[in-house]
Amino acid sequence: MQPTASSLHSSLVRWSVAALGAAVLSACVLPPKGSPHATQLDQTQVGLTGLMVEPAADGWWGSFNDPQLDGLIRAGLKDSPTLAQAQARVSDALARTESAQAGLLPSAKLGANVLYGRAPENYFIPSPLAAHTFWVGQAGPTLSWDLDFWGKQADAVHRAQALAQSADLDVQDARLMLGVAIVQAYVELYRENALAEIAERSAHQRQDIVNITRRRVAAGVDTQLELREAEGQLPQALVARDQARAAADLAVHQLAVLTGQGAQVYADIRPPVLNIDAALPIPSALPINLLARRPDVLSARMSIEAADAQRLADKAAFYPNVSLTALAGFGAFGLNNLVQWSDRGYGAGPLISLPLFDGGRLRAQYRSGEAQLDAAVASYNDTVLRAVQQTADQITRIDALARERVEQQQTLDANEAAYRLAEERYRAGLASYLSVLNAETQVLAARQTMVDIVTSQAVARVTLLQAVGGSFDANRLANSSTSHSDPVLTQVIP
Repeated sequence: MQPTASSLHSSLVRWSVAALGAAVLSACVLPPKGSPHATQLDQTQVGLTGLMVEPAADGWWGSFNDPQLDGLIRAGLKDSPTLAQAQARVSDALARTESAQAGLLPSAKLGANVLYGRAPENYFIPSPLAAHTFWVGQAGPTLSWDLDFWGKQADAVHRAQALAQSADLDVQDARLMLGVAIVQAYVELYRENALAEIAERSAHQRQDIVNITRRRVAAGVDTQLELREAEGQLPQALVARDQARAAADLAVHQLAVLTGQGAQVYADIRPPVLNIDAALPIPSALPINLLARRPDVLSARMSIEAADAQRLADKAAFYPNVSLTALAGFGAFGLNNLVQWSDRGYGAGPLISLPLFDGGRLRAQYRSGEAQLDAAVASYNDTVLRAVQQTADQITRIDALARERVEQQQTLDANEAAYRLAEERYRAGLASYLSVLNAETQVLAARQTMVDIVTSQAVARVTLLQAVGGSFDANRLANSSTSHSDPVLTQVIP
């Protein structure tokens, strides 16, 4: 007795249900038990609490009041290869986000295939075709849609979005670091030009001392010992002058690189004219939660979200995948009949699949996702702790430089008073001009040290600005809604 089509269909359904039930019950690929994860640093431990502060905007370098510096930073933000690389990573991350979002939508494709072959003699093939060669053709569209019951695709979208935000924050961080690097190189150029001027003046003085000593030796007032000592001081001054000039040239080269330009701009960069003392005034207290706006801190937080989304997607891969499939088109033996209306066909139905055995691939993938999450948390903690340290270090340095400046100013004042006294004694005929030059040499050395301190203060303020993630404009902070109970990094301004 031949089975009927109805009984065959019923048997097939029962077999499919039984097979699926057996697969579910006997599945050997199960999600591993959760393991302890790295703990994200409690923000109250480092003071990153309180009300949100405004993100910092570009333009902070305008306080130096130097149009040339403004132009160099604009050129750097426009043409820097470093920024171009960061922007390319953002574009790549956005494209990956679009690709992940497309996985939530139905997809359709149009396909066609032909096959030339020989049919077996004893097979379910119409008898005229049995044991003959023929063409088989199929053509038509196919529609598929992953229903994403367990959120695997949604987690993939979340991960891609978090990575895109992280890449965008990396661009902001790169812009901040580029601006800081250009300002620091510009301050270094200012410093070396100032030191070169002092060294040039010192060299002239040392030459005058040599000339006077030679005349005094000829007059029998001094000996060859004094002359040799005077002549030995002149090369030192010339070496200091040449070193300062070379360092200024290196600063120019660095500025050209940072602004995405080459040697053709070396001659165009003029000596800076900076309002260096008035630049970047620091308020009496900085809220420590300014660190929460640092682009690298925010980027590290987005990396945690991306890693967690990947871990959840890896876990969802253990569960059944359910999708809908629909197809329609034409199929026929022989290409001549392929487009006949009678050879049309269509079908639709669900597709359920569950991993049974994969050699441990899914488990390894899930453990890798957990490890990446732990690494992201550890990286975030390290970024936050380093941000706190960098800020505290710069505040300590600024305080120390403020004290050094007061003490050096006292030294400079004393040397200038000694120089004026030596001049008065020389005019009164009570001292030689050699004593005047020696006193002026002490003044120049004190001014050189003062230049070092003043420029180091400017660099420290710029570095502090980078450490807190951008501008610390005193007026904006005064109007900020941060709570008085929030931790502050106190900065005493002399």
